[in-house]
Amino acid sequence: MNIKRAKQEIKDTIEAYFLKNEWGEYEIPAIRQRPILLLGSPGIGKTQIMEQIAKECQIGLVAYTITHHTRQSAIGLPFISKHTFDGKEQAVTEYTMSEIVASIYEKIERTGLKEGILFIDEINCVSETLAPAMLQFLQCKTFGNHKIPDGWLIVAAGNPPEYNKSVREFDVVTMDRIRKIEVEADFQVWKEYAYANGLHPAVISYLNTKKQNFYQMETTVDGRCFATPRGWEDLSTMIGIYEKIDKTIDREVVAQYIQHPKIAKDFANYLELFYKYRTDYQIEEIFKGNPDEILMKKVSHASFDERLAVLGLLISKVNERIRFAVEKEEEMELLQGTLIRYKESGQAEVSKDALELLEEVTAGLLFEEKQKKEAELLSRRQEQNYRRAGTLLETYLQRLRLEGSMDFETAFAKIKEWFEEENQKYLQMGQTAEQYLEYAFDFLEGTGLTGQEMVIFITELNSNARSVAFLQECESERYFRYNKELLFSEKREKILEKLN
Repeated sequence: MNIKRAKQEIKDTIEAYFLKNEWGEYEIPAIRQRPILLLGSPGIGKTQIMEQIAKECQIGLVAYTITHHTRQSAIGLPFISKHTFDGKEQAVTEYTMSEIVASIYEKIERTGLKEGILFIDEINCVSETLAPAMLQFLQCKTFGNHKIPDGWLIVAAGNPPEYNKSVREFDVVTMDRIRKIEVEADFQVWKEYAYANGLHPAVISYLNTKKQNFYQMETTVDGRCFATPRGWEDLSTMIGIYEKIDKTIDREVVAQYIQHPKIAKDFANYLELFYKYRTDYQIEEIFKGNPDEILMKKVSHASFDERLAVLGLLISKVNERIRFAVEKEEEMELLQGTLIRYKESGQAEVSKDALELLEEVTAGLLFEEKQKKEAELLSRRQEQNYRRAGTLLETYLQRLRLEGSMDFETAFAKIKEWFEEENQKYLQMGQTAEQYLEYAFDFLEGTGLTGQEMVIFITELNSNARSVAFLQECESERYFRYNKELLFSEKREKILEKLN
């Protein structure tokens, strides 16, 4: 299955395993909660989805790469204790608590999260001395004498033997006590993630035309050559950073991330053309409503690959503006929720000063952010939303201090005005995103690219869940018309396939 389906399977498992009965007991007892074993080639996102799941389900996460551990660190160190059996004192070997089990208890103490995921990576690559402990761990949920706390789902991950010479096969007894999920690379699923997280448009548009290069693993006379989703994402980040510091990504830098010489060379050539097209076709002018007629004629007669590159530039600009608007909306929702709490506090605690109350709710928001951040429950975007909302609240505090003493109703009325000013900025960002979409349609229609290119344009917009949610609320007649035509065409093709 693909990584998206695997992620959903694990989330469904969490919901099932953490379901409790009327007495507060887990419906499936902990000993019957089978660990999950994710098997898949390297670099496809097995570790990354664990972090996403923990944040989305608001549960704890403790992650270990087991190949970094010895038998002593995993199980604990032996020590001698005294016990009395049948009236006689005996020396008994016991073990200190496993570092891994102790980390779970530390996580619970630090965050208050009593449920979570224990993620063990590269579990089938352990040393010979640690292998029996891993089998016991999967079968009995213990490291040495210490049990994994109830409420913690065990997820393990490993690579198939063809990718790692150190892989050890688990026996039938162990495999019959786990849930095995085999994961494969899937470009369409990765593309949804890429759009949602703002990966560089050159990477997305290149892989749209060269899907076969999304994941490659080959053995040659020179050794292993590979290109992985992880490599493409990290390269995308570096391209963005290099643009900010006005440096150029060349073939040598690409090859540091995409360790497949042929693909690295091909992408480096494409990236060079991508920058050239961005300059030649004056993309910024298109989104000011001033496309050059000569360039419009040029693109209509360009090669298909060149038109696809220009499409990628258009799509990235539209998606970027939509992303700005959506992120601002999330920030405004967080700010609005805080101001609602401020209003409720003012109505409930009439004796308190308006400024004091605002200081309290601002401190409450900042404390909430700190707690969630320490518990690793915030995505980077959510963390930024908290920061922006907190900054606005602190600005309101400064303004109120400058205004001087006033009653709560007057203070809230002023804050409401300031909030509305910020809300107007959000509305303007939404209008700008809609205008960018209309400029893109103007360009495509003006160049006559309303056939296959328009289908690709609409399809790529629909690949971004965030853009789809935004576009459902906007009033772009052309988007809905072209989208309807695309859906009709897809249904027609499916009907013809069935008939054939």
